[in-house]
Amino acid sequence: MRATTVRRGLIAATALLPVLALSACGSDPAKAKPAPAGSQAVSAAAQDLVSSVTKVDSIAALLPEDVRKTGSFKVGSAVGAPPTAFYPDQAVKKPAGIDIDFTDAVAKVLGLTVEREEAKFETILPALDSGKYDLGTGNFGVTTARLKTIDFVTYIDDGQGFAVKKDNTSVQPVTDLLQLCGLKIGTGAGTTFETTLNSKKNICTDAGKKPYEVSAFSDNGAILTGLQQGRIDVLMSTINGLRYQASQEASGTKFLGEFHRLDVGFAFKKGSPLTPAFQGAVNQLIKDGTYDRILKKWGVTDSAIKESQISPPEHP
Repeated sequence: MRATTVRRGLIAATALLPVLALSACGSDPAKAKPAPAGSQAVSAAAQDLVSSVTKVDSIAALLPEDVRKTGSFKVGSAVGAPPTAFYPDQAVKKPAGIDIDFTDAVAKVLGLTVEREEAKFETILPALDSGKYDLGTGNFGVTTARLKTIDFVTYIDDGQGFAVKKDNTSVQPVTDLLQLCGLKIGTGAGTTFETTLNSKKNICTDAGKKPYEVSAFSDNGAILTGLQQGRIDVLMSTINGLRYQASQEASGTKFLGEFHRLDVGFAFKKGSPLTPAFQGAVNQLIKDGTYDRILKKWGVTDSAIKESQISPPEHP
């Protein structure tokens, strides 16, 4: 496949991307202001599809007895950007998004209350083993490496993609990492994107090319600011997130297409007794139509799965 060189010099005197960034990252963090989520995301957040979901006793019976008695579960939730999880109103700090709706809907099926705690993406999976959280959400992709220590209950199919500035006319859809040689890539810390990029760095030197550089950030705002200011050339993130971002006129980005699809699931400590009940709850939502309505609400119907699985192998 022909390697395509992505043009450097993405500097532009434009505002921070308002769709994905939750905070502006300038020289003075104290003066940083949250960026708006975008009217489309805010409008979707106002649609309530969860309150009508009812408990299904036969599925709730799959829960361990202690959880049924407690009546709740603890969730470590990464809140970052629409449509996965974000704050429609920074003043209220009530999250919305795909992860939020599915977590809340599953809780309704199981007759449980959600105890949600916002956490940085890269801290959630390690915290499962310590028992800090019963499960984690953060658009966690099912990978071979993660399956060694984490169990998943799948609920959507998302994956990895790339984006650049909208005015970048020399780029082609990234279908081979060789296309990135010599470039600076920005992505999220602790993500499958970071792992994929770092594990394949040698392909450039093996081909006699300059390797690409990977910069990982805990804050979405920092990645997007880097893209705007030309400190990174390409952004790697979720297919749904980048596609949504590019659909917003104010974002100033261009989605370069899908790179690698991944199942996405609720993350649990390996061997967690909660997984059968959560799988049953997701499949109930698929059966009663709530599942499709949630996907339609967030504009991600092409991420539908036919049925939930417990720790399936990574997509080839």
